[in-house]
Amino acid sequence: MVGFTLLAGLAAAAVSPDVATGRWRTETRNGIVQVERCGPSICGTLIGSDGLKANPNLLDKNNKDASLRGRKLMGLQFMSGFTRGAGQWTGGTIYNGDDGGTYKATVMPVDTDHLKVRGCIMWPLCKTQTWTRIR
Repeated sequence: MVGFTLLAGLAAAAVSPDVATGRWRTETRNGIVQVERCGPSICGTLIGSDGLKANPNLLDKNNKDASLRGRKLMGLQFMSGFTRGAGQWTGGTIYNGDDGGTYKATVMPVDTDHLKVRGCIMWPLCKTQTWTRIR
């Protein structure tokens, strides 16, 4: 009975993946990301950062595809392709403008004000950040 009660409590405490939508501050460079529904998925767009505050015309100069190096980082959709699962969004990709790489990604709401965002080259070579909701 104790096990059942514990499992029931954990299920009740689970956060819906839908709380991932909103405006979030990243752990690095005060990045600001707008996460929205894109059909059945979610997408993330870069809408601010320390670098963009200093120069709103920053370009995607590190992109591995030379033809994309002239695009602006402001307004860049850099997260997409996720599938809604039990308590998280999986199977998506996230682009890292610092190194020009695109990585497999998972978005896991911790609570209504925090997201764990994990990008992986391949398991277990992953990096996870905790993003904080901007109200």
